[in-house]
Amino acid sequence: MTTFKSEPSAGVRPADDKIPLAKIVETVTGGAMPLRFTAYDNSAAGPENSPYALHLASPKGATYIATAPGDLGMARAYISGELEIRGAHPGNPYALLATLGDMHFERPPVRVLAQIARSLGTELLRPIAPPPQEHLPRWRRVAEGLRHSKNRDAEVIHHHYDVSNTFYEYVLGPTMTYTCALFDSESQKLDDAQENKYRLIFEKLRLQPGDRLLDIGCGWGGMVRFAARRGVKALGVTLSREQAEWARQAIADEGLGDLAEVRHSDYRDVTETGFDAISSIGLTEHIGVGNYPAYFQFLHDKLRVGGLLLNHCITRPHNRGRVKAGGFIDRYVFPDGELTGSGRIITEAQNVGFEVVHEENLRQHYAYTLAGWCENLEKNWDACVAEVGEGTARLWGLYMAGSRLGFERNIIQLHHVLGVKLGADQRPQVPLRPWWVA
Repeated sequence: MTTFKSEPSAGVRPADDKIPLAKIVETVTGGAMPLRFTAYDNSAAGPENSPYALHLASPKGATYIATAPGDLGMARAYISGELEIRGAHPGNPYALLATLGDMHFERPPVRVLAQIARSLGTELLRPIAPPPQEHLPRWRRVAEGLRHSKNRDAEVIHHHYDVSNTFYEYVLGPTMTYTCALFDSESQKLDDAQENKYRLIFEKLRLQPGDRLLDIGCGWGGMVRFAARRGVKALGVTLSREQAEWARQAIADEGLGDLAEVRHSDYRDVTETGFDAISSIGLTEHIGVGNYPAYFQFLHDKLRVGGLLLNHCITRPHNRGRVKAGGFIDRYVFPDGELTGSGRIITEAQNVGFEVVHEENLRQHYAYTLAGWCENLEKNWDACVAEVGEGTARLWGLYMAGSRLGFERNIIQLHHVLGVKLGADQRPQVPLRPWWVA
């Protein structure tokens, strides 16, 4: 039910016959509001007893929503503080987003749309500058280079990963691992599950002391250090300068300098070859589906015969072409990000000569991982806000809680694909049965 300002006396023409904001929201959602909505014009809609609420605090917030329909406009209003949430913590708004996920939007008839536009007025429909956390739109990123050129990839990685190492320490915990963990049970601690993930990848790659590992998109060097502790000579590369600096210090602190190295570099600039194994953990999402043939060929060329590749990346649950990220993800989280299905990844790996020997879907594990990160953000909220500002902290809570829902609802998945480089004789290079502990 929608509530309005008090009605004028009979026979008196209202000075302002605008449609209340809550009524507009009720109209575009088909009248089925799953939570309470209130606005600065004192209008309200939705169940009064809902544990969750949204409050539109200002005309600026209304402009953001009206000029960028969908998740981008809502995100702009929320990140800027003009759209407030109630009943959930901004570091972990999962429950509120789950409720919002049940809301369906409808396009009103043209006549109603015209009436809504008149009610909002030209002032509210004039675009304004987005929050400072927003990246440039795709068409303007051409100044940073062609899509997935080295310069442009470096810039978009800088946008996401060079936020603050201190901030990431609060959110990710002591493992400093920003990829899906592997849980033995729902109750396992996040840090233990991250260590378990590295253990699984290490075993799948059949690494032994004295082997050489290339870890591309190595983040803060978690896989590199895990392998080096076990006698493997590991090289990691990352486009994030802050990640590389943190990883080098961690390597020095652990006394692993003889075995572990992390470079601030594009993986395409690695000149060494003959690696026993390659791990690519959370990189493929960034390189563009059109670049898969060159990407997998590069990895194939870097391995010795019998060498193994473990590709760990977020995927779609189907293979119906490439899917670009939505407005919010593209502007605020992963600029130029692009996902496809695991079938496409397997196809491209096979096409360059890899024998794919195993794949598995870990999407439930990523939902648990994101829940853990949100818990960390909520627990360390004040420190995170002090480190990066409230807008950026809000952005991360929104992104991680929303991603958790995506994995739970099978909108996105996480796949491991394990491949081996064959020799000219095509002889098998691995044991008959899986050799790792699942």
